[in-house]
Amino acid sequence: MTRSTAQIRQAFLDYFGQHGHQSVSSSSLVPHDDPTLLFTNAGMNQFKDVFLGAEQRNYSRAVSSQRCVRAGGKHNDLDNVGYTARHHTFFEMLGNFSFGDYFKQDAIKFAWTFLTKELGLPAEKLLVTVYAEDDEAFAIWENEIGLPPEKIIRIATSDNFWSMGDTGPCGPCSEIFYDHGEHIWGGVPGSPEEDGDRFIEIWNLVFMQYNKSADGTMEPLPKPSIDTGMGLERISAILQNVHSNYEIDIFQALIKAAAEIVGTVDLDDKSLRVIADHIRSCSFLICDGVMPSNEGRGYVLRRIIRRAVRHGYKLGAQDIFFYKLVSALTQQMGDAYPELVEQLPVIEKVLRVEEEQFSRTLERGMNILTQQLTELEGDVVPGEVVFKLYDTYGFPADLTADVAREHNVRIDETGFETAMQAQRARAQQASNFGTDYNEALKITHATDFTGYDKTTDVGTVLEIIVENTSVTSIDAGQKGIVILDNTAFYAESGGQTGDSGVLKLNDAAVFTVTDTQKLANAFGHQGIAKAKLSVGANVVTQVDDSRREAIKLNHSATHLLHAALRELLGEHVAQKGSLVDDEKLRFDFAHYEAVTTEQLISIERLVNAQIRQNHELTTKLMELDEAKASGAMALFGEKYDEKVRVVSMGNFSTELCGGTHVSRTGDIGLCKITSESGIASGVRRIEAITGEAAINYVQEQAYLLQNAANILKVEPINLIERINNNQDLLKATEKSLNQAKQQLASQQGSDLMNQVQVIKEHNVLVANLPDVEVKALKGMLDELKQKISSGIIVLGVPGDGKVNLIAGVTGDLINKIKAGELVNFVASQVGGKGGGRPDMAQAGGTKPENLEHALTSVYG
Repeated sequence: MTRSTAQIRQAFLDYFGQHGHQSVSSSSLVPHDDPTLLFTNAGMNQFKDVFLGAEQRNYSRAVSSQRCVRAGGKHNDLDNVGYTARHHTFFEMLGNFSFGDYFKQDAIKFAWTFLTKELGLPAEKLLVTVYAEDDEAFAIWENEIGLPPEKIIRIATSDNFWSMGDTGPCGPCSEIFYDHGEHIWGGVPGSPEEDGDRFIEIWNLVFMQYNKSADGTMEPLPKPSIDTGMGLERISAILQNVHSNYEIDIFQALIKAAAEIVGTVDLDDKSLRVIADHIRSCSFLICDGVMPSNEGRGYVLRRIIRRAVRHGYKLGAQDIFFYKLVSALTQQMGDAYPELVEQLPVIEKVLRVEEEQFSRTLERGMNILTQQLTELEGDVVPGEVVFKLYDTYGFPADLTADVAREHNVRIDETGFETAMQAQRARAQQASNFGTDYNEALKITHATDFTGYDKTTDVGTVLEIIVENTSVTSIDAGQKGIVILDNTAFYAESGGQTGDSGVLKLNDAAVFTVTDTQKLANAFGHQGIAKAKLSVGANVVTQVDDSRREAIKLNHSATHLLHAALRELLGEHVAQKGSLVDDEKLRFDFAHYEAVTTEQLISIERLVNAQIRQNHELTTKLMELDEAKASGAMALFGEKYDEKVRVVSMGNFSTELCGGTHVSRTGDIGLCKITSESGIASGVRRIEAITGEAAINYVQEQAYLLQNAANILKVEPINLIERINNNQDLLKATEKSLNQAKQQLASQQGSDLMNQVQVIKEHNVLVANLPDVEVKALKGMLDELKQKISSGIIVLGVPGDGKVNLIAGVTGDLINKIKAGELVNFVASQVGGKGGGRPDMAQAGGTKPENLEHALTSVYG
């Protein structure tokens, strides 16, 4: 009986579960604790610290089905998707792991038994590779499993020797291959034909046996371990008796759904493979909190979405379609990954918004690219064309390369990168600004911050910088930077602005601090000297108390706002930047659409409810891993030390934060949201105010509301109703007025017919109309042309220092005279020019005093 992909996944987990392995859920596609990875790309990623000995778990054997993405960075299969049978941006890696428990013998027996007994693969269809020097593994395969020596292939290259990095755990591998048969071209591993499709690797067993040092020597690990990986899609293809991964049940269901949505019947089209693959990676990336953007992981997601949309366009999709596939995906994978079902509405919205934005420029960009390919001389698309498509139409270079490959040409990657570098240089130059600190100075001092609980302290001047130069003293009136060993001044960090205040010497202000910035490990107090100050002096640091207090209110409210957004909008909300100063707070966050007025009201209510709860703010110093394990949220763009400060507000908000805060949430008083807007695709911005500023704002708004109500002579509660009534009345009045104006213009037109003159057998009407509105001219002209039947008309309206002209010619005369020529003849005499169709043209001028003479000249 053919097994479904879901059944194969479960059989793997059950088999190793029965042999003492702890079943571990797939980790996120975003490896938050591993900056070396763009995306999770292997099953062992979540166990990396366990293998390194940095983390201990209460089990020594594990099994998992790990979601993986290879679409950026070092591991990038994006360009091959759709063109090969087994490349994907998203795939599932089945793996069993031993952390110092069993080793080669059991790992090999587990794999062989599962494949041949549990899955029923014919032993004669399997062969293996081992590292050339791994006699131990060779002997196990030959003597204990019973494989003939000719089916155990020694490989001397790095293909069969794995390492975690230049140093650290490493060891030989043993790979298991499946033979698809002689009718498929290809040779055994290590042969010249090994790249063929006959012999397909299905399982890699990694034996972590050594520890490699910097000099290349390898010592045996005290606890050898096992890491294995088997692609679920590959083993499913074999068990379902198909050669391509895209023929397995999951992909066939997605391909059929995509074909139905875009309206095609050719199920073998490569574009359907691309779409089916990409809906998996895009959906799971969004599910794990990645939002489309122009940088990092968000940019990779955007590239994948746009590639899928382009292939739908290629298939003839007439409308946005990609987001509609999410429901088909949840039917296939929702049971194994319930988070996909839970996040379905979010995934659909994100994909729909992104596709709508790209669709606006896709057709025009494709037309330009198609034209370039048609006119191309040679087989290379110029780099400047690739850059224009990227910069103007949002076509990533690899998307252009994808289209080019379909036309058997390539792109000029070097030329594109040159254009990109020029753009970066222009952007950098445009953003440069003056500073009192030159990084070439290499500040080596360190400052201890003591201002969490106080706004004054004593510090010694370690260094003074004036005009990018380190000096021994600064004189009154000079601008500069003062570095101290201790300070109560907070240096700008994590979105919180730097403190201001004064430095005192002998109870007298000696330096006015306008800002405080981090300079490496030092705090730079920027400002102006009020008296001479020298290195070595002991000064009192006096922070501006009222400003610091206002900053604290806004910063603590930002934490509450962040938590409220996640609770009411969804867990996908992630901070993308912030600014906290004494006047307001600004919070940027990932979200796929505008926040509605009703949602803003709910968010504001929730924040203020937490303020009224008067939660005590608690701070703890914790190990970074411990803090993250406790659920503390890390802030966007912030670099953390091993010891971190965790700020909690009741059970509502817990974040890693080095900033200053209130003692209790009630100190904030009130938080009022003042604006919400979009600042980039998938990124929203909220601005708010707190404390006295919020109270003043509410009072000002109430004052304006009451004044408006007084003017309209109603109570504030009835103000909207009165405004709506007045608007309706105004619209009715404007409609009546327009009708009256049209009637007046019609009457004026009838009166003007009395001024028609016959010039050279043609009816000619020329009129100066000082009392006619400009916007009524066109309607008046149309009416006069109907009445005159055959002839030419020129009308002019003088105004305050300007002239408006319109000319018309009936259809029977446009071969003899053009309205555009006629109106320009008049316009040239009143200091202007114009243009239009042969039967109607308009113009303007700046010399109304010449209008009468100019109009008269039409007669001849």
